[in-house]
Amino acid sequence: MIKKFVAALPFLVATVPAVAAVSLGSQSVLVVENRTGKVLLEKNADRVMPIASLTKLMTAMVVLDARLDMNERIRIDSEDVDRLKYSRSRVPVGATLSRADVLHLALMSSDNRAAASLARTFPGGPAGFQAAVDAKLRALGMDNTRIQEPTGLSPANTSTAEDLVRMAAAAAGYPVIKRLTTDRRDIIRIKGRDVEYHNTNRLVGARGWNVRLSKTGYTNEAGRCLIMRIRAAGKSATMVLLNAGTSATRIADALNIRRMLAKPATPNAAASKAVRRKAAAARRKRR
Repeated sequence: MIKKFVAALPFLVATVPAVAAVSLGSQSVLVVENRTGKVLLEKNADRVMPIASLTKLMTAMVVLDARLDMNERIRIDSEDVDRLKYSRSRVPVGATLSRADVLHLALMSSDNRAAASLARTFPGGPAGFQAAVDAKLRALGMDNTRIQEPTGLSPANTSTAEDLVRMAAAAAGYPVIKRLTTDRRDIIRIKGRDVEYHNTNRLVGARGWNVRLSKTGYTNEAGRCLIMRIRAAGKSATMVLLNAGTSATRIADALNIRRMLAKPATPNAAASKAVRRKAAAARRKRR
């Protein structure tokens, strides 16, 4: 599976990760070192699964690619109400916000009405939004991903951990996405009053965590999902967790992965690297 993955993702370097050495409750996991593309850990990384609100990273990229007026006021409409899962929203119908604030709520607080309104007000409406999403998926080489609506509420929004590493890398190229997904909280004026919103990922801003990009997701079909790009012990890595049974399991997996990243190289591994460096230097001298 890893060989197939590397063939599809030429910027990644295959390894043989010892999954058993790290306790993982999520059904699908992939951890990749950002600088080298080295696969540090994987578990069922090619399994196609529902992705819930991880979808919203794609929604944000498509909206930002369209270079829309972020100061334009958007009215939350009854069309934006979730009629599939009847999920709760703290953004009332009739509220008018800037597109920038709507994007903030979709990313930081994972608000479904906010995400739906971004697609509804996209040039060409939902059909135009869908065409832009499909084009973005093709451009990123996310061949095993299907996104049919902007919120992630539909179980038809599916992907693999492999593809989602690609999506995370692309999203990290948008400074506004990095900033909005790593805000702990914000106060936004809604219908004349200040309303405080919080990040759905409680690891953002937590002691000992350096989170560079974040998105959580949850539906019954998808379980608890998470994308994070973090820095730990001088290493920058992307983790994708899909279908954890509980929030506690998702957090425990993230903690175990951070501990793995923080572990120093074993003496044997370090010695092996030194030998390889010396051998490479000797070869260069002979040329």
